[in-house]
Amino acid sequence: MRDSFTKKYTNGEVTVVWKPSICQHTGICFMGLPQVFDPARRPWIAIDGASTGEIIAQVKACPSGALSYFMNSETDPAPTE
Repeated sequence: MRDSFTKKYTNGEVTVVWKPSICQHTGICFMGLPQVFDPARRPWIAIDGASTGEIIAQVKACPSGALSYFMNSETDPAPTE
């Protein structure tokens, strides 16, 4: 059951979905956007730390797919690849 655990963080416009069970902990998210992604902070994602566009661009750089997003305006949100 823990393998399907996800966390969601939203700024009202976009929701970031994190799947810790597949995270490779490369630090790419933290190095690219440390004002949003900081593993030393709890919660580790401060969704209001950057613009929606900056967040989306950084989530797309996630090599493992542990981070995905959906726009809150979507009626049937599906995680991005």
